[in-house]
Amino acid sequence: MKASFFRKTWIMAQGIAATLGISVLALYMRFTRTYERGFADRVLRWWSGFLLKNVRAGVHVDNPHQVTVNPGTPYIVMSNHRSHYDIPLIFVSLPGSIRMLTKKELFKVPVWGKGLKAAEFLSIDRHDHAQAIRDLDYAREQMKGGIVLWVAPEGTRSRDGVIGEFKKGGFMVAIQTGAMIIPVGISGSEKILRPGTWDFFLDQGVRVNIGMPIDASAYTIETRDRLMHDVKEAIRGLAEGG
Repeated sequence: MKASFFRKTWIMAQGIAATLGISVLALYMRFTRTYERGFADRVLRWWSGFLLKNVRAGVHVDNPHQVTVNPGTPYIVMSNHRSHYDIPLIFVSLPGSIRMLTKKELFKVPVWGKGLKAAEFLSIDRHDHAQAIRDLDYAREQMKGGIVLWVAPEGTRSRDGVIGEFKKGGFMVAIQTGAMIIPVGISGSEKILRPGTWDFFLDQGVRVNIGMPIDASAYTIETRDRLMHDVKEAIRGLAEGG
C-alpha cells in the first residue's frame, strides 16, 4: 500500500529525527569519553528496528547455517543493495559490531556525518586512489579491534534489481586480513522505497537470506577475481532465493 502524502511526511520526519538523535548521542558519548561499542550496537539496532516498524515492514531472516560472529575472527558482510532500507535490515539481521564502509561524501552531511564517524562507521574516498588505500588500511585496523565490516560491493543501489559490477576494494581487505566473508541476499527492500524516489510503500514483505561464509584466506591477490565471482554468485543465489 502506497503511503499517503501525510504518512510519507510523517515517515520522513520520524526517520530524520531518529537519525539525528542517535548522531547527537554518539557525538555526546565521544565528547564525554563515555562511548562504549556494545551500547552503540544496541542503539543502532534500536534505530534500525524503529525505521522498519515505521513502514510496517514484515522482515523474515533465514540463517540456515546458523552463522554467527566469533571473537578474534575478522568478518566482512557483503550483500546486494536495492534500497536505503538495506541498511537497517543488515543491522537487525546479523550479530556483531557491524559498521558500514561507505562513500566519504556522507561524512560531510551536517551532524549525521560527524555522528557516523563518532560511531565508528568507515569511509572510503572513491575519487582519490591514494586516500582510498589509506581508508582501506584504516578499515583493516578497525577489523582487528572487533569491527564487522559491511560492504555493498556494487557501490550503489541497483535500479532494476540486477546485481551490478562489483568493486575490488572490499575483496582486497578480505584477502589481506584473511576474513570470513558472510554473503547476504536481500529481496523485497526495493518495494518499501524504490531507488530514485521518495514514495514509501507500507506492509511490504522483505527477506534476508544469510549464506555460508566464504574464507577469503583461501584466495590470493592473484585469484581475487575468482573470489569476487564466488561471492557474487553466492549473493545472487541468496537474493533470488528470496
